[in-house]
Amino acid sequence: MLSKSLSKLSLPKKEMCLIALGCLIMSFGIVNVHMPSQITEGGVLGLVLFSHKVLGLDPSAMSIILDVACYALAFTILGWKFLKKAIIASSFFAVFYKLCLFIGPVLPNLYEYPIIAAVVGGIFIGVGCGFVVTQGGAAGGDDALAFVISKRLNCSIARAYLLTDGVVLLLSLIYISPGRLVYSFITTLVSSFLIGQFELRLVKPNFSVKQPATKIG
Repeated sequence: MLSKSLSKLSLPKKEMCLIALGCLIMSFGIVNVHMPSQITEGGVLGLVLFSHKVLGLDPSAMSIILDVACYALAFTILGWKFLKKAIIASSFFAVFYKLCLFIGPVLPNLYEYPIIAAVVGGIFIGVGCGFVVTQGGAAGGDDALAFVISKRLNCSIARAYLLTDGVVLLLSLIYISPGRLVYSFITTLVSSFLIGQFELRLVKPNFSVKQPATKIG
């Protein structure tokens, strides 16, 4: 039964390798650039931080709740094909993130150079996420939400990321000084731009949106 379940999750080698590569690049960038330079995130992670700092909610519980909610929403609209790739991408990201944390930062600490950190971090996230989403994968709940917004609003995935990250970062102004948060906006702009370039150059994932059944008669 286990082998049958795993066979359903199988993907072409090229897709699997690109998703794995993207998750590795993102994990490396977060651990080596964003974390040491204390650049906050948009999306689900930023919302988790916001709920903890402002509302006092447990971040570990909120992370699970928000991720599950985003995946469930995406599944109802994009179906099993999306969920299969999301499970694979999330698993790769979790493994590589844990590995990068175990190894620790290997790049110079860019905390004193926040603009450089914002740009370099944005490049890591944009390139890594670009590999993942153009293969139809989602390494986290924010990726899943971006797919949903892209489908519903008929806009690019890059604009969907920019919208969700921008809203969360604006909320973060409640507890983070504007002077520091501006670097998070920079990294968001850089990563969104690069994701857009991947969308232009690679085949976009084609998920069919589930349509409600029509009555006959």
